Formats: sequence, structure tokens, C-alpha cells
Amino acid sequence: MSSSKVLFGFHAVGVRLKTAPKSIIEIYFEPTRRDARMRQFLEKANEVGARLIEADGIRLAKLCGGHGHQGVAARVQELAQVHSLDELLENLEAAQAEKPLAEREAPLILVLDGVTDPHNLGACLRVADGAGVHAVIAPKDHAAGINATVAKVASGAAETVPYFMVTNLARTLNELKERNIWIIGTSDVASKTIYQADLKGPVALVLGAEGDGMRQLTTKTCDELVSIPMRGAVESLNVSVASGVCLYEAVRQRS
Repeated sequence: MSSSKVLFGFHAVGVRLKTAPKSIIEIYFEPTRRDARMRQFLEKANEVGARLIEADGIRLAKLCGGHGHQGVAARVQELAQVHSLDELLENLEAAQAEKPLAEREAPLILVLDGVTDPHNLGACLRVADGAGVHAVIAPKDHAAGINATVAKVASGAAETVPYFMVTNLARTLNELKERNIWIIGTSDVASKTIYQADLKGPVALVLGAEGDGMRQLTTKTCDELVSIPMRGAVESLNVSVASGVCLYEAVRQRS
């Protein structure tokens, strides 16, 4: 029997309602909230036959471990996931091989080195989902894991974007190179900008934590370093904003 977990917030629960409604065990909602957003949410839940349970704010906060639930939480079954990066890449290669050459899509991967804040990780996953990223990779010893806070900030993207925590990031980057994926790291001191990089082929974009940037070994492992132009007084962007800039430049070039 598959294990269960709790999702909370309109976005996170709404994405599960849309993508895998049969995996929802039960939905808890605050009956005193009767605004349009709640009414629309409950209509969608009723349409798919989800089990609805009334719950006050205290019960919801206890269920979610905090007060950011917006009056909505759900107990859901864990979805079947790809268990390794190799498996994901092999599946991706097999799927692309079945398509006509003009329709094939080169892998686009986001690598986060040292992003330990759950809010930043959630925001990065949300951007990654929007840009069509195939996977997000992070080192086990310098990264946030997927928890309820990450899932809420990600607005459902924690459910849709494969997130792999690897033991040795440098080794994983070298394995990506063996699959002909070009490793592009971001650095404040790089003379070349993200807009001058070729992002149309198989690419892994590597971003470090705000302030510290990538670790030294990660930087050395990259094939190429690029910067994001900064024309104001601040020296760097939040990692989720930087991810958005880089990933959507890849989207622009690929379209």
C-alpha cells in the first residue's frame, strides 16, 4: 500500500485535483470561509468525487504544522516517481527517439548548489515547472528537502518536477557530461552573460545559493560560466529569480 502525505493551500491541492484526483484520500476545508475562491475549489473537488471533511482552523493548523493552509488541506497518496536521474534521462531519451526529429526536445535541467531555504527551493521548483524543466538536482548535504512548506510555495510544482538529491554533485555533473549535456554555471564574475550562451541543446544550468554562489568544486566542473547582467546597486538576485531569468532565456532560445 502506498504511503500518504499532506498537501495544503489552494495551489498545491488544486494541482493534485487537476493532475491525479484519484490519489486524493480526503480533503479538509474550513466551512466558515465562503468566498468565491473556496466555492470554486469545492466545486472542482465535488466534480471529481473527492471526500470532503469540514475542519476548523485549529485542526487544519495541526494537520499542516502551521497556519499557511488558506483553509484547505488534503491527505493524498504518494505518486509513483522516477527513482533515479539515470532512469529519468533514459526515459526522456526513449520518448524523444519516438518523435520526429523536428519535434524532439533537448534536456533542460536545473542544478541548485547550496539552496537550503525551503521557500527558495519551492520558488525554484515553481519556475522550473513553468519553464518545462525535466529535472532539478541538488546535493544531499547542501540542500533543502521536499517538505510541506516547499510544496506550498511550489504551488503544485513539487508534484510535477522530478527532484533528485545526489550524494556527490560533481560526479553527477560529470555523468551528465557523458550524456552530452552541457554544464553552464552562473557566476557574478563571469565575463560572458546568459544571453550570449547557447541554450538550445542539452543543458544543465547550475545556480548557487544567494551570496555564497556555487562551491569551488562545482564551479570547476562546469563547462562554461555565465553571469546575469546587474545594472543597479545590488550585487546579486535571489536564487529563484535568477533561476527564472536563466530558464526562460533557454525557453526563448528554444522557441
